[in-house]
Amino acid sequence: QVQLVESGGGLVQAGGSLRLSCAASGSIFSTMGWYRQAPGKQRELVADITRGGSTNYADSVKGRFTISRDNAKNMVYLQMNSLKPEDTAVYYCNAARAVADVRSSYWGQGTQVTVSS
Repeated sequence: QVQLVESGGGLVQAGGSLRLSCAASGSIFSTMGWYRQAPGKQRELVADITRGGSTNYADSVKGRFTISRDNAKNMVYLQMNSLKPEDTAVYYCNAARAVADVRSSYWGQGTQVTVSS
């Protein structure tokens, strides 16, 4: 059974840093990433990464956030630096795989990130 568990969220002041972790189990995933959702807003992609290490970032976080993964441990991380109040959201880990031509996507429970002015 697939499980994704996030950790590392919290309350920080603007300009501070947090490191989010996502522990995956139950499968090997082609792409893993981080999404975020603020109240009243659509869930949006923050960053994702393939097994080969190819990355993609939202324009709003380029230069500040870094995504990485450890395939041996089946974990993905998000290092967040120079945090801004507009980064406040629930951050969700996402993982995708394809089996028998069926693509499946899985979500963690989310972890709250709050950035104060």
